Amino acid sequence: MDLVVLSDNPALFQVERRLKKNYSSHSYQTDWDMMAASCIAASELLHNIKLIVYQKASCVLIRRISTSTLQCSSQPLVKAESALQQLVGVVGLEIHAQIRSSTKLFSGSSVRFLAPPNSLVSFFDASLPGTLPVLNRRCVEAAVMTALALNCTINKKSLFDRKHYFYADLPAGYQITQQRQPIAVDGLLTYSFLGGKKGNQVIRKNVHIKQIQLEQDSGKSLHDDANSQTLIDLNRAGIGLMELVMEPDMSCGEEAAAAVRELQLILQALGTCQGNMSEGQLRVDANVSVHRPGEPLGIRTEVKNINSIRYLARAIDFEIQRQTDVVQRGGIVQNETRAYDSKSG
Repeated sequence: MDLVVLSDNPALFQVERRLKKNYSSHSYQTDWDMMAASCIAASELLHNIKLIVYQKASCVLIRRISTSTLQCSSQPLVKAESALQQLVGVVGLEIHAQIRSSTKLFSGSSVRFLAPPNSLVSFFDASLPGTLPVLNRRCVEAAVMTALALNCTINKKSLFDRKHYFYADLPAGYQITQQRQPIAVDGLLTYSFLGGKKGNQVIRKNVHIKQIQLEQDSGKSLHDDANSQTLIDLNRAGIGLMELVMEPDMSCGEEAAAAVRELQLILQALGTCQGNMSEGQLRVDANVSVHRPGEPLGIRTEVKNINSIRYLARAIDFEIQRQTDVVQRGGIVQNETRAYDSKSG
């Protein structure tokens, strides 16, 4: 990842430095301590931003992820005929962010990475008969803070739904989520990336956030091919997640990677999610389709569980190219779920 810094305003760096210092030098004993620190940091951030004087030639921090073979273009096509012939990509994202909390969403089990298998499982996590969920207040507050930072509308009333499907590491046979009445809707995320014909033009774009919902994480399946068996670890089952559903406002992997990176920085600054993708704290599902400008959107495919920003850009660009080849050969793109193999690229 290439880092290009374009800024002459030291106040911006003071804000970011103080926020990072606040979260790196303290250990929080309870969710209330963590929540208080998050509120203080967010208030300080908003206060300092109001004091910053922006010049006409405002400068921004650009992070370019040089992974894509396709180039995003911000210039409209000149000829209408060529616009009708060229296929363009359409990308929407579903991002699962693990909430920074000491306990799970509906139980008192601890949340800890690399704990011994099945050592952090309560009766409710194992879905034993007679157990009832108790909502974690910290998870609700974290979701509200994130929604406010992303310019969302907070619903005064939100409901939980049961999403029924069979999964070996989902003991209850259903997931508790918020599909119909989520906690927040109608948000907006602004991100920047380097594009243009020469790749040196700063492009600012917006992506609309359809909704933010709370839901449970599932357990983890460990496949043992040598012995033809699957082992189940329920330590992760029931951990609180925020699912952020982004509208299909992006057109290539470079844009999607820039949007996810911007969201990751916001979550880390707020303290609502650590955003460590290598530990599965931030996972992305990409919905990808191609169409000709002016025509209805094409049939989409979903690339599941991408845990790297670089792999996200590569997976999206590969899928756009694959679908383009299928359409140009006269074939039909299938509505299916796919996985990205990082080893083969």
